[in-house]
Amino acid sequence: MNCSFNIRLFGAGDNVHGTEAFVKTSNGTSIKYDTLPNNAGLSAEMKSFYDKTLIELAGPALVHDQFAQKRPIPKNGGKTIEFRKFNALPKALNPITEGVTPTGSSLTVVPVTATVDQYGDYVELTDMLEMTSVDPIVVEATKQLADQAGRTIDTIVRNQIVGGTNVNYCPKVSADGSETEITSRSELTADSKLRVKDVFKAAAQLKAMNAPTIDGSYVAIIHPYVAYDLMQDAKGQWLDIQKYTDPKNILRGEIGTIGGVRFVQTSEAKIFTGKDLSADSRYLTVTAYNSSASDTSCLAGSVTPYRVTVSEAINSLLKDTEIQYWDASEDKIVTAAVIGVNPAQGYLYLDKALGITYAAGDRIYPGGGGKCGCPAFATLFIGANAYGTTEIGGGGIEHIVKQKGYGNDPLNQRSSVGWKATKVAKRLVEEYLLRVESGSSFSSTAIEEN
Repeated sequence: MNCSFNIRLFGAGDNVHGTEAFVKTSNGTSIKYDTLPNNAGLSAEMKSFYDKTLIELAGPALVHDQFAQKRPIPKNGGKTIEFRKFNALPKALNPITEGVTPTGSSLTVVPVTATVDQYGDYVELTDMLEMTSVDPIVVEATKQLADQAGRTIDTIVRNQIVGGTNVNYCPKVSADGSETEITSRSELTADSKLRVKDVFKAAAQLKAMNAPTIDGSYVAIIHPYVAYDLMQDAKGQWLDIQKYTDPKNILRGEIGTIGGVRFVQTSEAKIFTGKDLSADSRYLTVTAYNSSASDTSCLAGSVTPYRVTVSEAINSLLKDTEIQYWDASEDKIVTAAVIGVNPAQGYLYLDKALGITYAAGDRIYPGGGGKCGCPAFATLFIGANAYGTTEIGGGGIEHIVKQKGYGNDPLNQRSSVGWKATKVAKRLVEEYLLRVESGSSFSSTAIEEN
């Protein structure tokens, strides 16, 4: 996702940081880093300034992060962090006896622990690059790194919460309006679009599980392609944020409301497609097959193989990956794992017991997505306290600048700018998270990103 920002970085009273010195904007004087005590590099003031700048620039990408139960980074307590989940109190159905104090109830707090990890990256700046203008280079590097940091942290949270156990699949809708029920991701097609009725269904399921709302509404994180389909279906039922009677507290990325659900849009919403099976093709075409293949030295285990020869170039990375085998004669899809590969001969080995009729002209598509490799889009419907994350502030992310001459740099040729983040996310209440998977009008062009 490409982001652009319009942020004032420097102003009166700020110190402008360069690679060799920083300038006091109040009087124009500069102080070289190598004149500071013990060659200290960044002052505490400048470090605080850049850390704040990095957080501000990374913030717009943190869509998935914003609805979590937040916890600070643990200080001097190891790598384990604890989130808290409160169980609901039972109904108090017994009448109270006059003058007698009832026993009362106790709160049940269930601790949920997670282990934090560190992530980060940096770029090196050469002395030739910095020859004339230093400050803009550091600033531009910080912008790019902040965008990278924001997308990285957001993806870490997304990948945790998208793995929830509650999922709906949007039905396939034919041109005449008839619906075909979908029971697995591998059946989804471009005709399985997210509709208004699917939104109302998801909200009803969260309500039935007594999922608490977020400021009075449930929230859904949606891909722009799926949002397009939904708004086309909603027509007059869609309430755009520009028409809100109270525009305060707009959520990051919010685009509108329908059915008591506020929608937040991001191109980082999860898409399941699986990886292309060949360097020059998304699918493989069967040219020959052999049910009694003997060249099984590349196989492991006791599975009886079925050798399939394909016309496209393949590589050994396909071994143990999930694929979809399309039986052309019956228009039938079977999900299977590649149990062996012989790239030199163009052989794939599949489980012989799949229950399909192999034939030349059949196709093998990537697994993990919709039917025949169709992208499957995940729209996340969320109630309050469904998941927890560590905070980005308070040590959650750090901006790191190294001056020329650090490390093994005898000729002062290199400096660097980088970031480091400590992060973890954890699902806390599965019932408060619902993933609704669908196809889209844009299924033919969508790609999966990490």
